[in-house]
Amino acid sequence: MAEKGKTSWRAETALIHGGHQRTRHGETAEALFLTSGYRYESAAQAEARFKGEEEGYIYTRYGNPTVRVFEERMMALEGAQAAKATASGMAAVTAAFLSSLKAGDHLIAARALFGSCRYVVETVLPRFGIEVSLIDGAENGAWEKAIRPNSRALFLETPTNPRLDILDLSFIGGLAKSEKLRLIVDNVFATPFLQKPLRFGAEIVVYSATKHIDGQGRALAGIILGSEEYVEEELAPFYRNTGPALSPFNAWLMLKSLETLPIRMKAHCQRAETLARFLESQSAVKRVFYPGLASHPGRALAKKQMSLPGALLAFEMGSKRDAFRLMDNLRIIGISNNLGDAKSLIVHPATTTHSRLSEEARLEIGVSDRLLRLSAGLEHAEDLKEDLSRALSSLR
Repeated sequence: MAEKGKTSWRAETALIHGGHQRTRHGETAEALFLTSGYRYESAAQAEARFKGEEEGYIYTRYGNPTVRVFEERMMALEGAQAAKATASGMAAVTAAFLSSLKAGDHLIAARALFGSCRYVVETVLPRFGIEVSLIDGAENGAWEKAIRPNSRALFLETPTNPRLDILDLSFIGGLAKSEKLRLIVDNVFATPFLQKPLRFGAEIVVYSATKHIDGQGRALAGIILGSEEYVEEELAPFYRNTGPALSPFNAWLMLKSLETLPIRMKAHCQRAETLARFLESQSAVKRVFYPGLASHPGRALAKKQMSLPGALLAFEMGSKRDAFRLMDNLRIIGISNNLGDAKSLIVHPATTTHSRLSEEARLEIGVSDRLLRLSAGLEHAEDLKEDLSRALSSLR
């Protein structure tokens, strides 16, 4: 029995009750349907399901009750009409591209992207005859200049990975609408709790739910959200036949995490801002990038489009050697290329997440050998400050 939804529910309530489908047993937690297939009452029912004449499940690669609850809960939070959950964030990004674009189409993308997104944009899409232009996404005029007669979509992330640049969603969304282009936004750093790109003109929003949505570093997941027309007519046929589906167990994990997302994100952001202000006061740290700081050039724009400045920060040391020594002397903050965990994590992007880019391409987006990215966890802020202080003192 499906829980009757309420469109008036606020985020905290929707993330606990939205989309709940109780069985006849009346369980309080969401049921976990670990099944690959479904049984039909008759041959006629099977035929009707496959024809789309009767609602119901056919195969878990197409859809699953547990996965569906996760999709509906994310739709309620995002304000989207429809969604499809995927096995990972990169599966979501790739499916969004390949369901939207074809040979001969032109994609305009901000060059400041996560390394794997940049690989798909720069290397994979051109193999299928899709033209790509990489631009400085923070420069509004660059989007207009890049438009061609065969342009079909725009792609960006904001805040960007790893330097937390802020792109103007309102301007880019308005441009996409006026030029009849599809705006695809990777909203993973902000999460749907801090920023809602659909309100600014995005047509498709993608997430790596592996990050803050899971929030505990346990499992991979992704999701694509958008209009019912796009999801049902373009994405669904691609999704069903290419198989990027999310496993029911991982969907169940994501559901349990969504219940605490608002509380966790507020705490993550508070710790991130505390650490950013602390690092900005340290002489060994040359520059700090965090949208909540007065020194950040995108602070005013971040306030306009985000409810809080976010849970990540980046900072530059004096050298690569200093950056490595700092990481190696941390005791609480772990070295990992993941982010959005309850545990604070630090990474050196130039040698990990963005290592496949040429040095020229890295420097073009500000990823120097001196840069570190820090994902603030849920530990006590004073313990994290002490950990950083101890590691910084080792440089002396």
